[in-house]
Amino acid sequence: MGCAKRSILKVFWVSVLVCVLLPSLVHATEPFPYRLFPTLYRKEYVARIDQNMRLVNYQSGGGFLWDRIPLIANKTIVAYYGSPLSNKMGILGRYPKEEIAAMVKETAAQYDQVNGKDGAIPAFYIIYGTCWPGGEIGYLDDATLIDYIKYAQSEGMLVFIDHQIGKYSVLEAMEKILPYLEYPNVHLAIDPEWRTLSPMKEIGSITAKELNEAQDYMDEYIRQHDIAGIRMLVVHQFADRMIQTRQSVVSHRDRVILIHTADGFGSPEMKKATYQRNAVALNMPVKGFKLFFKSDFPTAGFDMPLMSPAEVMQLDPRPSLVMYQ
Repeated sequence: MGCAKRSILKVFWVSVLVCVLLPSLVHATEPFPYRLFPTLYRKEYVARIDQNMRLVNYQSGGGFLWDRIPLIANKTIVAYYGSPLSNKMGILGRYPKEEIAAMVKETAAQYDQVNGKDGAIPAFYIIYGTCWPGGEIGYLDDATLIDYIKYAQSEGMLVFIDHQIGKYSVLEAMEKILPYLEYPNVHLAIDPEWRTLSPMKEIGSITAKELNEAQDYMDEYIRQHDIAGIRMLVVHQFADRMIQTRQSVVSHRDRVILIHTADGFGSPEMKKATYQRNAVALNMPVKGFKLFFKSDFPTAGFDMPLMSPAEVMQLDPRPSLVMYQ
């Protein structure tokens, strides 16, 4: 009889805990705590987390914990950067897309060899909106962009669509690129360096408020248009002024994950110093790193020497996105 009573009490208290704690657990993780990224989502923890919390629905409209883990959580994304219409703006424009795909896949494979348990995903990083003098923007034609998106999709690759902003507001820039999120392999990027009326003469900037609004706008767009998954928004920085009052940036959104990327060319020591200045921004915990191939164009900057994948993976924190211009 005593055993029966203890069993009944045990069931009762388990029921109470489920009723009380489970709803609070759901609310505690909305927005999902990407500030803990990537430790929370390590591959070795996923099975245990899914087993213990498989009944918790984290996404309004559906989706269990496994569906809420962002693509980048257990991957290193390796991207080749540039404009398909220019051989001066990065490696992506120097070769046909088929050759670029083969090249970036080979580079991704090198990262896969040195990034431990993580996998690697190749990507095109495409300049869609290019800043011209006066802050005007020249846009890549839709046919070319969609051709790259669909080809990348057929090859298991991602596409980042980059807007240089120019004289426009950050939200106006976002409006131009948000519709491409209808493609499941597409993610977005903005580059504060080119938020200027005088490109190549001054370094542009955005504010933390504008970056927060861009994330909110993207998150809302994804929800309103019933777009699947968690999408990435990349922001570049190599100078302090590029993201003003950056301590006010809030980087955890339910459907958007912000990637704070160190830009700029130079020696490994200089690049590491830039990266460390970004690393102290703990409010943007997911980091990216950009490298520059040597170019035949005399005015184009480049890294000397180019850091190896093993050296890049030793950066602290380890970057989740690595791109090559």
